[in-house]
Amino acid sequence: MPLKHSPEKQAITPLYNPVQRRRRGIYILPSLFTTGALFCGFFAIVQAMQGNFQGAAIAIFIAMILDGLDGRVARLVHAQSDFGAEYDSLADMVSFGVAPALVMYEWALTGMGRLGWVAAFVYCVGAALRLARFNTNIGVVDKRYFQGLASPAAAALVAGFVWVMMDFDIAGQDVRWIAVCITVFSGVSMVTNCLYTSFKGVNLKKSVPFILVAVSALMFVLVFSCPVIPFGLFCLYALSGYVVSGTRWLRRKSSKR
Repeated sequence: MPLKHSPEKQAITPLYNPVQRRRRGIYILPSLFTTGALFCGFFAIVQAMQGNFQGAAIAIFIAMILDGLDGRVARLVHAQSDFGAEYDSLADMVSFGVAPALVMYEWALTGMGRLGWVAAFVYCVGAALRLARFNTNIGVVDKRYFQGLASPAAAALVAGFVWVMMDFDIAGQDVRWIAVCITVFSGVSMVTNCLYTSFKGVNLKKSVPFILVAVSALMFVLVFSCPVIPFGLFCLYALSGYVVSGTRWLRRKSSKR
């Protein structure tokens, strides 16, 4: 005859699993970084509408820093969730998809008619496709590499070009053809199959020398005091994917001979 549980034991049985309930919740710390990145993207759009293009470009760079922190913080404090991943993608579409396209359009492409808004749309749809492909390829591709240029890096190309030109007092209409090329190149690079280093192998929990912390602080100062440096670095990074893919293609071709 099966034993029956006593009423006392049944009374203390939990109605739900607290661990499972917690996993379905919203983690405030990484969401704050994502919200900050989203705000910077929205702020960049507002500043572009008011003609403050340098402020708009700087806001996109700040959004890029916050976007890089939210995922790292979520992994460090074990606060990863499906909600956070979806929220991050939606925020990225605004900050690194819509905002850079509108900033570039208002700054240099608005006087080029159909070509101007088509170039801006190519970038915008490239960012949307890049984010959609990234979400569907999670757990499939090698985490050490990005398939296609990441949307924050593409946004850094577009916003960095605007920032550098504004720093040298060069009007957007004077370099509108270069602006078209950079905008289209950034949009197309996001949907290519070129592999880019993701830098996800960097261990933030590992102790580092004090000099490395000082150098990191100096890098932040250089980024915001001399925009040519970060723009040049992101240009090299954008080209690195094509160089790596071209090298691999040549090696495969030579091995078949």
